[in-house]
Amino acid sequence: MMDKVDLHILKLLQGNARASNAEIARQIGLAPSATLGRIRKLELRGIIRGYEARLDPAVLGLGLVAFVFVRSRERAGGVKTGQRLAAIPGVQEVHHVAGEDCFLVKVRAANTEALGRLLRTRFGTLPQIISTRTTIVLGTLKETASLPVPREAEGKKGNGHA
Repeated sequence: MMDKVDLHILKLLQGNARASNAEIARQIGLAPSATLGRIRKLELRGIIRGYEARLDPAVLGLGLVAFVFVRSRERAGGVKTGQRLAAIPGVQEVHHVAGEDCFLVKVRAANTEALGRLLRTRFGTLPQIISTRTTIVLGTLKETASLPVPREAEGKKGNGHA
């Protein structure tokens, strides 16, 4: 179970994962040692799964985003194909989906030529794949890995009790 202080910590870390323990402690009204203890517990429970730097894909030459719908021979519920797709460089997300297709895959590539090569040489060589349908993104209005933290976490300070 998480209390309002835990939720506030999660909101602060999503906003800036590089915030110091002392800064988080100041904002939630707890001692740094108590704050660190709460963060460690959130990590141990798997609520905080990790920390990562968000890189600019265009600067790295990966400005093209595409979503690939993949249909597989694998029986319903099978995920081996999805695991193989997830191992391909350039694949950012693999979702097992309901409907005619089996997987929805988000990929990044340098350009349409690189995307075509990726589809032919990596996706196309997986024998379980029956077909793919690709949608190229023309522009991105929002892209985030942040989750909505319940509103009661906003602006509240903890009382120091766990």
